Amino acid sequence: MEYLEKGSDWISQMAIQYGMKLVAAIITLVIGLWVINMLTNAINKFMDRRNIDVSLRGFLKGMFNILLKVMLVISVIGMLGIEMTSFIAILGAAGLAVGMALSGTLQNFAGGVIILIIKPFKVGDYIEAQGYAGTVSEIQIFNTVLKTPDNVTIVIPNGGLSTGSVKNYSTEARRRVDFVFGIAYGDNYDQAKDLIVRLANDDSRILKDPAPFIVLSELADSSVNITVRVWCNAADYWAIKFDLTERVYKEFPKDGLNIPFPQMDVHVHQ
Repeated sequence: MEYLEKGSDWISQMAIQYGMKLVAAIITLVIGLWVINMLTNAINKFMDRRNIDVSLRGFLKGMFNILLKVMLVISVIGMLGIEMTSFIAILGAAGLAVGMALSGTLQNFAGGVIILIIKPFKVGDYIEAQGYAGTVSEIQIFNTVLKTPDNVTIVIPNGGLSTGSVKNYSTEARRRVDFVFGIAYGDNYDQAKDLIVRLANDDSRILKDPAPFIVLSELADSSVNITVRVWCNAADYWAIKFDLTERVYKEFPKDGLNIPFPQMDVHVHQ
């Protein structure tokens, strides 16, 4: 009975001692997370006022948030009375194992740092990479988020983006629009060329310097192909691509020019 009472007293003392530490640790954790959220928002507003690059802003915000949370967790563990030296040793060993298991994730992290330093693209650029194309909406710690023209979200790991080829359509202010128009054999090439020149000159979005480039490029199986290259501001690329194609399709027949389609003549010999 005496041992039972001593055991009960010891359990009560431990419960009071560690219970208070546990309550204090939980309160610290809750308040700490709230403070971290406030600080993260304050840092974001500060970077906004300083006009820091949007691409860098999300990355720094995420890094700052993770660092503060790691410090908070270490502090809470210390409040529980856990020996930090042993904990750090265990944490280091666990970190090594996790690092080996998450080597791909760490590669993506390193890729994100490289992207933000070299800046092959930034938020708002239209890029093509890893088999996808879209506008960069966000550069995160591990991934880059693209929005396609049909409003689909694509998440691409930064590791592949930093080591692979990236085609950036937004770097240059001007772009060249390429066309290939076909006319039938027997049609007047000079007449077709003059018509295309007139259509290009009538479009104010097409730049006069460099001048439009129009040549007879190929005698194909079913058509005589005319290659057309015009320059424009990058923002007008797709509008010109669609509009000039439509105008050629409508104007060629009016001038007696035929737009051929693939066909085959079969001769039967008896």
